[in-house]
Amino acid sequence: MVLLDTHAFIWLVSDPEQLSRAAWKQIRGAAAPAISVVTNWEVALLHKRGRLSLPLPPAAFLERALRHHGIRELPLSREIVLAAVALPDLHADPFDRILVAEAIANKARLISRDRMIAAYPGVTVVW
Repeated sequence: MVLLDTHAFIWLVSDPEQLSRAAWKQIRGAAAPAISVVTNWEVALLHKRGRLSLPLPPAAFLERALRHHGIRELPLSREIVLAAVALPDLHADPFDRILVAEAIANKARLISRDRMIAAYPGVTVVW
């Protein structure tokens, strides 16, 4: 399984040339790349705060992007939330901690250029 960090998802949808060659190869080779359900939250927040311009309202953008690229969403569970809290304090961003916990729990390769994420034990990061 391949799990996309928020920036990787946004670049896949809007500017795939921003993805590394290794990231692109992993995404194209995956039967169904995935995002965390919290990626939707992060995209909507970034848009609301003016840090991400979208061609459509967030709900429509996300729906169209997921369907067009065949991306599935991983649900957020109590187990994932608790696993994210239990991770070493390497990263303060709760979204990234959830992604790490989901990648570990699902034995997924996490597509991310965030070097802090790669420092977590037990997670395979591709960039």
